[in-house]
Amino acid sequence: MLSRDEESATLKRVSLRLLPLLFGLYLMAFLDRVNVGIAALQMNGDLKFSPAVFGFGAGIFFLGYALCEVPSNLILARVGARRWLARIAISWGLLTCATMFVRTPIQFYIARLLLGVAEAGLYPGVIYYLGQWFPDNRRGRALSVFFAATPLAGVVGGPLGGALLGVSGVLGLAGWQWIFLVEGLPSVILGALALVYLTERPADARWLSAGQRAWLDEHTRNEHRRIGVTGISPLRALGNPLVWLLALPYFAFYTLALAYVFWAPTIVRESLHTSYAKTGMVTGAIALVAVATYPLGGMLSDRSGERCRTAAVALLLSAAGCLACGLLVHSPLRILALVTMALAPGFFLPSFWCLPTRFLNGPSAAAGIALINAVGSCGGFFGPSIIGFFRTLGGGDAAGFYALAGLGLLGTAVCAGLRLTRTFRPGIELPSAV
Repeated sequence: MLSRDEESATLKRVSLRLLPLLFGLYLMAFLDRVNVGIAALQMNGDLKFSPAVFGFGAGIFFLGYALCEVPSNLILARVGARRWLARIAISWGLLTCATMFVRTPIQFYIARLLLGVAEAGLYPGVIYYLGQWFPDNRRGRALSVFFAATPLAGVVGGPLGGALLGVSGVLGLAGWQWIFLVEGLPSVILGALALVYLTERPADARWLSAGQRAWLDEHTRNEHRRIGVTGISPLRALGNPLVWLLALPYFAFYTLALAYVFWAPTIVRESLHTSYAKTGMVTGAIALVAVATYPLGGMLSDRSGERCRTAAVALLLSAAGCLACGLLVHSPLRILALVTMALAPGFFLPSFWCLPTRFLNGPSAAAGIALINAVGSCGGFFGPSIIGFFRTLGGGDAAGFYALAGLGLLGTAVCAGLRLTRTFRPGIELPSAV
């Protein structure tokens, strides 16, 4: 047995070993999926893409992503995180670079669809992987570090993308082409590092002492036995009603979040009449403010155990931001609405992704987490497309943001309702019914 200080030291060492690389992988993943939002400031004009074409192309990524989430995560559970996460990163990095060659809407759609297929499995795979290393009462903080890559991608991507748009003409490439090339190559490098650096499970962690390995392995095994998952078919997890109920608020969250991600640069430029570089700086500054909410959200969630309530409040905050964005169409104050939307994920994600492991584990957890993420990721298609659709109609995007606000309120209600069930009530430990 380890003392409390030794247990804390063990988890700190695990964090320092695993989280920086996983953080870097997701930073590049998110940057490579959303850099098209900055590229669009120049690319749409060069290639004569309408708002509807851009919105559809930005969103179709998530259809390929959603279709391949479950099979990808099941493969990861079978072959191991090290090899599969490396494959995912290398393939999406190469496809990001290839996007610089698109010239027509069809080519744009194909590139985005294939990028989604390539990246599928990273996000739920890491959630599943961290569940094998961190106990439940520390998982929110570990996940918050991983999820903080999302706004930090905005901090890095906004100014970097704005700067790269300004080098248009160098070596005969447009600025938007430089964005895809420069931001795609690091993913290939990180994928190669993952292949040699990640460790599959605590029992294999030679960088821990024998006592630390034994404690962590036994601790996770005890937690798995308490949940009661051994030998359960992943197909049974896919049919669990709780999995589908969790998919509803995640769909709402993802729809709102991706509408913000893809359209924020355009809204900032229209509201403040900024240059490419200043637009990138403003979106980067908003993302920097949002970064601070992730460790705070993870800490509050772990200490209170109120996963459902925290997620519900975060969704309500996002819905309020959408409502304000619809009301303030012709005002510079619309930027404050964007800030409100940017703050919500830091509180939602660390709490929400602790919920599936209340009743799933092992291969069933891999399947269930992937299904929740797959259904939710479809919102990544609808969010950008809804705003693009209303903009193409010529009446502005206020109606689109009102629709998103209504969806956010629906997701809030589902999260609040889930707290009333015994499975998700704080302080109650139940064996899984799956």
